[in-house]
Amino acid sequence: MNAAEQATSLETTSKIAAAANLFKAEFPDARSDLKPWVNDSDTRELVDPESIDIGFHFPGFSRLLQSRSLLLQIRFYQETQTGERRAIGAEIAGFDHRGKQWWLSTVDNWAFEGSNYPTPEMGEKLKAFLRNVLALFNS
Repeated sequence: MNAAEQATSLETTSKIAAAANLFKAEFPDARSDLKPWVNDSDTRELVDPESIDIGFHFPGFSRLLQSRSLLLQIRFYQETQTGERRAIGAEIAGFDHRGKQWWLSTVDNWAFEGSNYPTPEMGEKLKAFLRNVLALFNS
């Protein structure tokens, strides 16, 4: 779900802003997009209501990241007994004019999948970013 729609409390809003700032600290050329999903009926059917989704767009194609735009999805689970909401994983995917080129998920083995991957150095930066995002939302 669009991050802008999930910003329903001061705490969540602050964490969303902090996540965007964490990304900008590593990738200063990127522009954050708190509404990466179009608000139409077809898209709403595909969107996970238990996620916070943030887009990041570069001014052009990033050779190091093999993409022009990235989509971050932070997935949550709410404990039924305590009501506590925890981040249980995150995924980031890189897109260019041909569509999705690669993705990385914290669920399973933290390995890149797809047709074109970021450089190893950028891959490590993305993994560190995802670790920091999960720690941020679970603090």
